[in-house]
Amino acid sequence: MKFGLVPVLAAEGAILAHSMQARRSGSEAQNTYRIAKGTWLTPAQLTDLAAEGHQQITVARLEAGDLHEDAAALQLARAIVPDEAGQGLRISGAGAGRVNLYALGAGLVTLDRAALEALNAVDPMITIATVADNHRVDADGMIATIKIIAYGVPAEALARAASGVAGALRVLPPVFATASLIETRVSAATPPDKGRRAMAGRLHRMGMQLSDRVVGRHREAELAAALEGGPGEVLLILTGSATSDPCDVAPQALRQAGGHVTRFCMPVDPGNLLFLGELHGKPVVGLPGCARSPALNGADWVLERLLCGRTVTSEDIAAMGIGGLLKEIPTRPMPPRPQ
Repeated sequence: MKFGLVPVLAAEGAILAHSMQARRSGSEAQNTYRIAKGTWLTPAQLTDLAAEGHQQITVARLEAGDLHEDAAALQLARAIVPDEAGQGLRISGAGAGRVNLYALGAGLVTLDRAALEALNAVDPMITIATVADNHRVDADGMIATIKIIAYGVPAEALARAASGVAGALRVLPPVFATASLIETRVSAATPPDKGRRAMAGRLHRMGMQLSDRVVGRHREAELAAALEGGPGEVLLILTGSATSDPCDVAPQALRQAGGHVTRFCMPVDPGNLLFLGELHGKPVVGLPGCARSPALNGADWVLERLLCGRTVTSEDIAAMGIGGLLKEIPTRPMPPRPQ
């Protein structure tokens, strides 16, 4: 691609590099108009630019083997998303060298970081910016933007950028439809339903429903029975008293019901006192107390992956500590106790 200043009347068929004012020949000043950058210049527009007093303008000219920015962006998008329905993505139209990728429905974004980094390393003019891996997205949420920086790029460079990127982005939809939230109480009074409302909101945005409310005493036997009878495809536990040890009431109740604990605690704050397990093939999440708030916490990261069918290992949770400081209050006089 050639780029630079040329005489106005020699710029026919070139791409205007910067927006400029023009005036229709023989018209008054109030009949000036704007020619947007990126416009393919016509003889009439060049005459109008000259009438406004411009003698030289900055333009871009594509050479043999170059692709226009819009065609290049769209071609790259189709290389990344060869199967829109299968990948849960929608490709937008192209404009100003940009194409956006949107989620078809709620779910979890997964990406091939190595493939996308290789794409961005081919040519600085060929770029893609994405949300983070494992980012939760709603329907129609934008998850990536492809931008060709220049007005044109060599087709050969684009072909290299598009190599090996098929399927590098996708949205995993939820694989469950229902969940049961089992709450425990430490007194005769039924606790407020603040926690249930917060969890219902989390599930609703993933297209899931909570079964009827279950509240029992903070006792192993009662909680074990409630877990065994929970109708949801996913079982959630929210205890009236914080779970502070792998042998505390809630983990022991899960074992008593015939399940097992795969991870206790996580290096994410808020959210330290989460535990993860399984009961008769159902995922079980022991929620930290901070799950009573709709604010982001470590339980969201675990739950979103589970709901979208991803296996969450103890190693996965351990890795969440890097970037896992989600909130801190400057006025705290000392480190808070885990919640």
